[in-house]
Amino acid sequence: MVGAFQGSGVVVTGAGGGIGAALARRFAAEGARVVVNDLDAERAKYVAEEIGGIAVPGDASAIVDEARDALGGAVDVYCANAGVAFGGGDADAPLDEKGWAASWEVNVMAHVRAAHALLPAWLERGSGRFVSTVSAAGLLTMIGAAPYAVTKHGALAFAEWLSLTYRHRGVKVHAICPQGVRTDMLAATGSAGDLVLQPTAIEPEAVADALVKGIEEDRFLILPHPEVAAYYQARAGDPTGG
Repeated sequence: MVGAFQGSGVVVTGAGGGIGAALARRFAAEGARVVVNDLDAERAKYVAEEIGGIAVPGDASAIVDEARDALGGAVDVYCANAGVAFGGGDADAPLDEKGWAASWEVNVMAHVRAAHALLPAWLERGSGRFVSTVSAAGLLTMIGAAPYAVTKHGALAFAEWLSLTYRHRGVKVHAICPQGVRTDMLAATGSAGDLVLQPTAIEPEAVADALVKGIEEDRFLILPHPEVAAYYQARAGDPTGG
């Protein structure tokens, strides 16, 4: 698929490192013009310079217009990759910007706002691609991280709705749902992540590879860890939480 996105305008949020940086590099290798977004301006600039892209730092929920201007035209692919993960698995999960509020804003509402800004142009021209970095937690759950697990379910639900509502009008949607990926976010999970996620963790580049393959096969649900499909089926067959 070399050059599959030749000339396409691609935006990747949270691309200063981890999965986002891997997606940015892969799209650039495919010939795309890539906008690299991250709250950390220096990290965004570093990745953009590496791949010949354009750094547009700032809040991922409000960059569509600036990214469109930077590309000098249309946004063809939007990767809603930025995410936050806060602990607090029980009633102690904070409600403010260090817990539930930030999780809803970044993991769900940033996707909603981006789609709201992108859809008019996509529907008018009959094409567009929205990529949502969800997590296996959005299909299953994650012990010890209620805000993360719940909002990732919300991100998946929004991606499903977006696909079902607009697919017939040319808008393609993909939800990436990996388990552990060797990123700073995984490192921050501490002993829980070491026990549950680290043994099967993959590199961010493997997630980018899975996305490109999923796009080629026109799949909505993309599972970089294939075993998650069986876990999801088992959960659906016995949704007791036990």
